[in-house]
Amino acid sequence: MTRQATPVTPIDGEPSAVTEHLAVDPSELDPSVVAALTDAGVAFSTLVTDRNEAGRDWWPLAIAWAARGEVPARPAAVARPSDVHGVAAVLRAAQAARLPVTPMAGRSGVCGGAVPVFGGIALDLTGLHGLGDLDETSLVADVAAGTFGPDLEDALRDHGTGYTLGHWPQSMDISTVGGWLACRGAGQYSTRYGKIEDMVLGLEVVLADGRVIHTEGHGPRAATGPNLTQLFVGSEGTLGVITAARLRVHPAPPDRAQRAVAFAGFDAGLEACRLMLRRGATPAVLRLYDEAESARNFDQKDACVLIVYDEADTVLVQATIALVDEECARGGADRLEDALVDRWLAERNDTSALAPLWRAGIVVDTVEVAGRWSVLPALCDEVRAELREIPGTLNASVHQSHAYPDGACVYFTFAGRRPADALGDVDAWAEDYYRRAWDVVMAVTGRHRAAISHHHGIGLNRGRHLAGALGESFETLVAIKGALDPAGILNPGKLGLPGPFGATPWP
Repeated sequence: MTRQATPVTPIDGEPSAVTEHLAVDPSELDPSVVAALTDAGVAFSTLVTDRNEAGRDWWPLAIAWAARGEVPARPAAVARPSDVHGVAAVLRAAQAARLPVTPMAGRSGVCGGAVPVFGGIALDLTGLHGLGDLDETSLVADVAAGTFGPDLEDALRDHGTGYTLGHWPQSMDISTVGGWLACRGAGQYSTRYGKIEDMVLGLEVVLADGRVIHTEGHGPRAATGPNLTQLFVGSEGTLGVITAARLRVHPAPPDRAQRAVAFAGFDAGLEACRLMLRRGATPAVLRLYDEAESARNFDQKDACVLIVYDEADTVLVQATIALVDEECARGGADRLEDALVDRWLAERNDTSALAPLWRAGIVVDTVEVAGRWSVLPALCDEVRAELREIPGTLNASVHQSHAYPDGACVYFTFAGRRPADALGDVDAWAEDYYRRAWDVVMAVTGRHRAAISHHHGIGLNRGRHLAGALGESFETLVAIKGALDPAGILNPGKLGLPGPFGATPWP
């Protein structure tokens, strides 16, 4: 049975009364497209309820709009192909009609990447699902792009002696393999298993004109020119539509261990994590929280909590935890109850508080960036300080979520409420505050020559910052887009790329 995308948030009132926040007119579906999809046997819907639901993802600002009975944008139709040939038929028809196509599946992205800002066709890929061939000897699996995370893990665990991909994003329950690849995602166990780009060997991709191509995947590595697989990983549906992937898997882990400790300061915790990675430790989870987040998540005051979880062969787990213990002791950390790790494991995917906060008038979001160890302490201090200077800020905090020998990903959380003496419209203030907070994080990240996104991608929200982040290489991306999608129909308005449909509504 095909798992369906989880509705982002209920809309108050009649769906037909929902207004489009970005005010894009999707127009009626071109009759030639209707005929082409019908002839190809591709299911599609023009019902307003389906179009409304396909008009948004988990971008927090879009959730705020939905709470007011608005959707970011409404497509003219939702197409639901069941195989790669159906996807090809949709793209051929759309290109002939010069109609925008926004690929989507679980719509779990938090940057507006699945918002159909120029209307057209919302291409629902959840009909392409399931585990295909599994080579247990080589630990390689073929998976359809619309397969949801839990379904993939269940299929792998039930096969043979049991396997896992090891990719566990916070959005696990509502995200798909294709979404992980399109946004260059990283799961919470990435230090042990790697990120999605480390797991993928090859792809099946449908280009804008309907051609189907296959990239690499014939061996563990290939020196056959530039790696075309990685060209599409992270392209967010702007260069082609990923329909299947060949992935590396792992035997189900036989052992596990965990630790929770408290450091006197965030910098001390960062240094301990750096030394662990420098010595070769790769615990699946290595997450460090500043004082504010330690109090909020673990009820630990005036301390910075580090939680460590690992799963692997017993020998590897024991060696990893022994090294973790050494570096925590060297850094002056105090041992806490390991049950704090269980608490994190139980609550790690809970995002239920997001919509209620926005409804209560609190503007909230998280921003993940990545930098070298040498810049992280100053980067974290400066971002939090500058966020707190924005009028209305209630909270600015940080935690480290993914670590490497050369640096780490840090997550900033900000929350703000309109001051009592502020003038103007409440909703306008909220959007202005949201944009200012994001601009602060991006500016400080840029000053430290760090990466403006670690795994959430660019989408709509970060689009205005990508050209500055990439510098002169942005024009190379524009050229690649022009070569693969000359009509500009694939997910227009994303990655800050120019296109034929006009200015992006959220600049």
